[in-house]
Amino acid sequence: MGIYLNPGNEGFKEAVRSKIYVDKTGLIGCVNELIGTLDKYICVSRPRRFGKSMALQMLAAYYGRGCDSEELFAGFQIADDPSFREHLNQYDVIYLNMQQFLIEAEPGKVTEYLEQEVCQELRDEYGGILGEQNRRLAAALRRIYAATGRCFVVLIDEWDCVMRERQEAEGLQKQYLDFLRNLLKDQVCVALAYMTGILPVKKYGLHSALNMFFEYSMTNQFVLEEYTGFTEDEVKGLCGRFDMNYNETGSWYDGYCFRKFRHIYNPRSVVSAMTFQSFSNYWTSTETYEALKIYMDMDFDGLRADIVQMLGGGRVGVNTRSFQNDMRTFETKDDVLTLLIHLGYLGYDSEKREAFIPNKEIIEEFENAMSVGGWAEVMRVLKASDQLLADTLRGDADAVAEGLDQAHMEVASILSYNDENSGFLTDESAVRNLAALIGLAYYSARRDYRVIRELPTGRGFADVVFLPLPSVGKPAIVVELKYNKSAEGAIRQIKDRQYTKALEGYAGEILLVGVNYEKDGGEKRHQCVIERAAYGNLSESGK
Repeated sequence: MGIYLNPGNEGFKEAVRSKIYVDKTGLIGCVNELIGTLDKYICVSRPRRFGKSMALQMLAAYYGRGCDSEELFAGFQIADDPSFREHLNQYDVIYLNMQQFLIEAEPGKVTEYLEQEVCQELRDEYGGILGEQNRRLAAALRRIYAATGRCFVVLIDEWDCVMRERQEAEGLQKQYLDFLRNLLKDQVCVALAYMTGILPVKKYGLHSALNMFFEYSMTNQFVLEEYTGFTEDEVKGLCGRFDMNYNETGSWYDGYCFRKFRHIYNPRSVVSAMTFQSFSNYWTSTETYEALKIYMDMDFDGLRADIVQMLGGGRVGVNTRSFQNDMRTFETKDDVLTLLIHLGYLGYDSEKREAFIPNKEIIEEFENAMSVGGWAEVMRVLKASDQLLADTLRGDADAVAEGLDQAHMEVASILSYNDENSGFLTDESAVRNLAALIGLAYYSARRDYRVIRELPTGRGFADVVFLPLPSVGKPAIVVELKYNKSAEGAIRQIKDRQYTKALEGYAGEILLVGVNYEKDGGEKRHQCVIERAAYGNLSESGK
């Protein structure tokens, strides 16, 4: 057993011995379908602390020669897969943690140091074949394969750290990518190349230097969706085991969305919440908010408005294809938003091509980033949100209308309902911006409510719904928005279309709130009507 060559199965043993281990060995079955084929090149990019290193340790334990891991995998999903024994401990695994090489190597000599270290272990194992002659790593693998017929599985962790931590060193980046291409591309001695990182493969010019890789990223994980984080069923099981509220867990850590698995949870944060028996900001606490603030403050037209839309619970369209897969080449606001998707600060719906802030944990990080300057007007709206919620729960419609007028004045330069010069905004766009303002103005409600934009009701969509968490004892709030119409008409629509019946599982008081924005209403442009509805008649367990 070596450091880089066949590192063994101890890393995976530590994972399965832990207090909380969620079985993700089904990933091995997916990879087995690709090993030894033209699709053997896999690049998996996810945010930090989303289980990437653990997955590599699992693959090393499964594929690595000399590990004897059959008993270790007994009882897990992969043990029932038809391919389980075919590939079990049949390959020489080369495990590379690029963060380690980047730290230990002399400046500019990352690949040289890597080859020196790995080739030394290869000579220790295959000295009779390689001799003492210094060889490049790719050449050494080819010679071993020619002499023994043994194939290699190459696992690379933090593959993109050179791009992330040496952003200005383009020469080093290109050298590194050329090294990987020479090591892996068209090499029959490599049965599988599996890389993990935060960013997809870096693009240069018209083509990627590593264009043989198939990429599974936060914009589309394809068949690996359920291995990106924890699924609904997995989180429900953990909540039952640790007696934690499932709805509140979702409010804090759910929100990553893919085509088949529409609810993927942050695994690090869920494990921490279950372990410490407390909901808090765990994932983002491992990195300072300044990293997010740098990108939020970039001066691209429309970026601030999009961020405000998402802070208000809305979604924004994003073109993810122009992103160059690095942290310094930005041409449009879409490039910035795409980076935030890959970093985990935004969720992404690949079917609708829309980005959004996924959960309470992340929205707190946006608030932290805004609190240190540049977003003063938005922060004033957020700080006033406690009073607006209190006025709403008290049924004071005049105070709510006045509060919305004030909130709109604060952010009118960023988020306008109308363009009085060009008349560009349609009524639909105006209502969309009004909904974003509602989300901002009721920001503090997220402590006690799950905020849902455009809740399907069977007879349309309720514009904004505030569904209380089971433990808070506050009424639900259904908000209907109008533009240049009437607040009374908004209330009628809630009743006529029976929007309250969409609150499945809720049993409690419901407030109906109609809000209208009058384009020519002078200084007081918002009107509000609040009514109390009958109690819901469905039960809510919360577990």
